[in-house]
Amino acid sequence: MTTNIPKRPKARKKTTKGIPPSDADVIVNNTDKPETGKLKPLNFKVMPDFHREFKMFAVTHGVSMTHLLYESFRKYRDKS
Repeated sequence: MTTNIPKRPKARKKTTKGIPPSDADVIVNNTDKPETGKLKPLNFKVMPDFHREFKMFAVTHGVSMTHLLYESFRKYRDKS
């Protein structure tokens, strides 16, 4: 004689997402421009040889890599 034992329902997995934000936590106006003078990161990848040459050029001319990028872009933009 076979007994049909009902299967136990699977337990719900605990979520790791946390609780959703409340209406007070929602950011409404996040499209404002950053204040003038504040730096904003600019990330991109370059080949190691280019990075080395760029850095060596900046060091030998006594400027930062950021300054060199600014000046290079300014001259390129003004040339066009």
